Amino acid sequence: MTRMQESTQATGRARSWTALGLVLGLTLTVCPKGAGAFELAFPVACTPGDDCYLQNLFDHDPGPGAQDAACGPLAYDGHDGTDIALPTLAAQQAGVEVRAAAAGIVQGARDGMEDIPQGTDGAPDVADRECGNGVLITHEDGWETQYCHMARGSIAVAQGDQVKVGDVLGRVGLSGQTEFPHLHLTVRTDGQEVDPFAPDAPSTCGALPATDLWAVPLPLPQGGVTNAGFATAVPEYDAVRAGTAAVAPVPDQPLVLFGLFFGGREGDEVQISILGPSGEEVLDHSEPLDRTQALLFRAAGLRAPQGGWPAGNYRGTVTLVRNGAEIGRQEITTDMP
Repeated sequence: MTRMQESTQATGRARSWTALGLVLGLTLTVCPKGAGAFELAFPVACTPGDDCYLQNLFDHDPGPGAQDAACGPLAYDGHDGTDIALPTLAAQQAGVEVRAAAAGIVQGARDGMEDIPQGTDGAPDVADRECGNGVLITHEDGWETQYCHMARGSIAVAQGDQVKVGDVLGRVGLSGQTEFPHLHLTVRTDGQEVDPFAPDAPSTCGALPATDLWAVPLPLPQGGVTNAGFATAVPEYDAVRAGTAAVAPVPDQPLVLFGLFFGGREGDEVQISILGPSGEEVLDHSEPLDRTQALLFRAAGLRAPQGGWPAGNYRGTVTLVRNGAEIGRQEITTDMP
């Protein structure tokens, strides 16, 4: 048997607040200070492409559409920041620190909002509090950074505190207007939002500028694989997002490999393969994507052969390919009893 699970697109539609009130998520045409005047450390204790990923980026389309700085699909209309997402709810519940991206003074902090994704049962009304639990920091020369959707009870700073680069502000959460665990980082200069990847061109996209705001070079993501696992049946999407879909193999049950992808574009190819204990090919499945999606998952597998699967170690590989080039991969192993 070979089965493919249909996918779901996720968004994290957060509007931002400051110590003075609500700031609507508009994309403005501005001429910010040169990138060399201000630098950002990565604000989450994770490694992009490994245990976290950049889900939604700054919207560079001045009209009703959306596109990221490279004219790609990793944005939605009016998104004014950078979303650093965790692959599963289990990763968020384990606790991932949010850290100050630059030295400054805390101008505002909020805690106490529940970690409940919008659209689920019991989700609270977050009108005028879309940022959720968050922190606003001012820096020299008119710069600001704002950190949204942090976990309830995790905020570690208060108004008036001085922070250094890397100081812990809290943990990644699910508070405010969000549907998945992530940190929404907004960067402003003189009160206007800018994209850390392309600070001088908020209303255009294309070739990326030679300079950006990141202190350590951070490639603009084009998509990839955020999670993978073995199962005995095609899992439900909610279980994949929760981090509970993977189960131990059973010799007389189907052997299924699933992958969670982000930034998939129409025409991309998903590849799912499994090698057996002796290195033999057990499964080699490929599937083109028929539409562009921010987040999706696919699964493929085979029924157990007569007599059951041979005992030993099985290695699975999930890959996202674009125009013949690999842009994301995860490998995972499991032991068949």
